[in-house]
Amino acid sequence: MADRIILRTGEALVEDEAGWSAAEPEVVIGELDGPVGAAIAQLMGDQTRGHSRVFALLNCDVQVRPVTVMVSKVTVNREKYTNILMGTVQAAVANGVLDAVRAGVIPREKVNDLGIIISIWLDPAVLTAEDVNYEILFRTHREATAKAIGKALRNEPSIDWLLENQDQIVHCFHQMALDGQI
Repeated sequence: MADRIILRTGEALVEDEAGWSAAEPEVVIGELDGPVGAAIAQLMGDQTRGHSRVFALLNCDVQVRPVTVMVSKVTVNREKYTNILMGTVQAAVANGVLDAVRAGVIPREKVNDLGIIISIWLDPAVLTAEDVNYEILFRTHREATAKAIGKALRNEPSIDWLLENQDQIVHCFHQMALDGQI
């Protein structure tokens, strides 16, 4: 049996050329009998208008393991956004979780003992873009989910890497502000 995973965090950014394609999930993963399990129960029992919490599903009636709760970082108030979030992105997240299991990142023997909370970034530009490619959207969210889970369970980036690279890394939006683009 693998060691207990009390609570780990991770994030990732995966994007294609189009701005609407960006996937930037943040994950919390841990044992269901610990703080992550308590948080999942709280999230599912305390729904908030515009930020519904739903399980990651491969399709209606097919929930993935480990149990994964999706929460939108953007207030959901349009039917089209809801349908993309609860369709393409929900399926992508479910597949990303299973990809992490298949790759051995999530120990297979722990799938019924762990839970994942994933905050989802779905760019609101998908509402107005005329060229949305749902295969690209699916791929970026699937890849970003697996990547964020992997980073969480490998404790990446390490504190040594962060300290060594701190002065070379400038947050992309801060750099845009410095460049007068914001």
